[in-house]
Amino acid sequence: MLHHTRGIIFHQVKYSETSLIVKIYTEQFGLQSYMIRGIRSKKSLVKPALLQPLTLADMVVFHKENKNIQHLKEIKIAYPFNSIPFDIRKSSVIIFLNEVLYNVIREQESNRNLFEYLYNSIVSLDLIEKGIADFPLHFLMQLTKHLGFYPKKNFSEQNSVFDMQEGIFVQQTISSNILILKPYSEYFAGLIAAGNEPIKINPSHRTILLEYLIQYFKVHIPGIKEIKSHHILQSVLND
Repeated sequence: MLHHTRGIIFHQVKYSETSLIVKIYTEQFGLQSYMIRGIRSKKSLVKPALLQPLTLADMVVFHKENKNIQHLKEIKIAYPFNSIPFDIRKSSVIIFLNEVLYNVIREQESNRNLFEYLYNSIVSLDLIEKGIADFPLHFLMQLTKHLGFYPKKNFSEQNSVFDMQEGIFVQQTISSNILILKPYSEYFAGLIAAGNEPIKINPSHRTILLEYLIQYFKVHIPGIKEIKSHHILQSVLND
């Protein structure tokens, strides 16, 4: 049966000399794998630009429940990027976000709230002119809302240390192997309170704060592979 759905391109692997299998996070069906045949043919209607990381697409697909590989009938760009392909900072952010999302999103069912968050965040990144360096921090913190481990807003002078396992701020005297101390716990509290609004972050602290956020994801999502692109990301953003 044919369905129209929006999609966000995650990943592609070569299937044969002329075919690809593309992982796409869809609005209607969650994360799905699609076979695209004849991609290297001159007659192919699917161009490589359509399959770049986190491209926002409109698709017509064949969908069968419990099938590992679905088939794609039509695909076109839903939102043409204005700045991401031409801005090394933004394109580096896209590579990082893509690596994280490909590792943490696994559900093969519709989650429209999550889809809308991802879709709108990517559009926002394309449009913004300021705050690019802090965008990944805000994005990851807000993503935890949709994945079920958003931290509790209980930061105080007494509870000033963040416990990753429990997702709450605690007293520093409480023993734990995965505590975040000041000033990074204060940044965590700031990101929680601010939503998408900017907060003041010392540039020299940004890299470590991002690493703490990645570690927080690892604590709550078993089996995440090592995230590597943030090292390149920070070198670009800190130039």
